Amino acid sequence: MATLADLARERTDLVDADVDFLQSYVSEWSLLADLGFSDLTMWLPTWNEGGFIAGAQVRPTTGPTRQPHDVVGQFLAKGRNLLLDQSLVSMKSILKRQDLRPLIPQDSEVFPILREGRVIAIVERTSNIERRAEGTLERHYLEVFDLLMQMSIKLLFPQGAGVGKTSLPPRVGDGFLRIDLDGNVVFASPNAVSACHRLGLAFGIDGQHLANTLMRLTRSPGPADESLMLVAGGRAAGETEVSNGSAYTSLRSIPLVSDGKHCGAVVLLRDISELRRRENALLTKDATIREIHHRVKNNLQTVAALLRLQARGSDSEEVRSALEEAQRRVGAIATVHETLAHEPGTVINFDEVAQRLILMVRDMTRGMRQGSINLTGEFGMLKSEHATALAMALTELVSNGIEHGIGLRETDGALTVNAKRGETLVVTVEDDGPGLKGDLVEGLGLQIVRTIVTQDLHGSLDISARENEGVIARIEIPISLEV
Repeated sequence: MATLADLARERTDLVDADVDFLQSYVSEWSLLADLGFSDLTMWLPTWNEGGFIAGAQVRPTTGPTRQPHDVVGQFLAKGRNLLLDQSLVSMKSILKRQDLRPLIPQDSEVFPILREGRVIAIVERTSNIERRAEGTLERHYLEVFDLLMQMSIKLLFPQGAGVGKTSLPPRVGDGFLRIDLDGNVVFASPNAVSACHRLGLAFGIDGQHLANTLMRLTRSPGPADESLMLVAGGRAAGETEVSNGSAYTSLRSIPLVSDGKHCGAVVLLRDISELRRRENALLTKDATIREIHHRVKNNLQTVAALLRLQARGSDSEEVRSALEEAQRRVGAIATVHETLAHEPGTVINFDEVAQRLILMVRDMTRGMRQGSINLTGEFGMLKSEHATALAMALTELVSNGIEHGIGLRETDGALTVNAKRGETLVVTVEDDGPGLKGDLVEGLGLQIVRTIVTQDLHGSLDISARENEGVIARIEIPISLEV
């Protein structure tokens, strides 16, 4: 489906500034649909004055829709909708209201959006509100709808980012408060009253100064929260949150203007206590998991230290070599847990792990002289379980490359670890040692690598001689193992 910007660019004479305003308007007009119990359609005059193109539409959450089908992209030729034609020429709203119920539309209504003396769009309203009993809540909703539509015509709505920001802004049905010029509540919807009660309000909110009441409910020492006073007082558009420690409520303020004068505001409330509790539970869980990784890392490092002490105290070269290999393997797992202890979630940047592994293997492998180990390419992000397996495999290959490759050279050699991301993740470990002599005989280390790569990573391992001298080990694993 084409976007508003696409339709405006292809079918109208609107400039970028016009389109930017209309997009900001569309991002906010669900509020209007809910207040008016109405479907809204934005019609854009086409460039050849031949008619209108539907640029956007929105349905209400407070009532049934009269437009079950999408109309975005639909073209109406001139003369097909007389209300749109009349509004385009007169640059005025065309309302059809009931005599005894002046807030209730009898049929479709249109509201032009004017900018720099031009009609850049016309909003058509269709509603089923005439079938609904008109009570106090409906009356306040509809009055505010009319005020905001008149503000829209004069580009006074939407009102921009305003003061503060909340990640969970409320909608009309979550809780609706209307306050007067002094900041006193003149109407509160049942959901708004319930939200205030959850904050600790023991009596009704009607007639109360909203900002002062909410400040008392927060029980927070120190100076008053300026953003709360501005938003709850209706003096500025914006969003904020209020909490008494156990309950959380998000607020949004929309100042109202009539005939060029401020006439109060609408404040929307949403009880977000359960959402915040879940977020806090997730944060606690995440901190606990990281603490577990930290303790596992410490325990593994203790095991590695004990293996190192045993290796130093052994008179057998074979035992010492086996203990050193075990130490490296434990150290590789500890390196992954150390990274997980500092990063949230179960996904880690394996490039950091690879750098630490290479430094660890270089320091712990006796065959390393003054040669160099180079790390190139990019591993990217890996899930923790795959990172642990790849760390074990990489440790074995690097230590093999040192001991049986560059460690056997009479002069300094070089070992290169390269990672390449594509349809698969390919990791190569190359050394410039003496190379293979005869058929490859896999020892315990290579057997461990092959088992890890094929069973845990569902990949493949290939070891071959380089063209000149040295050996290249190549691991290829599915890219699906990544994030």
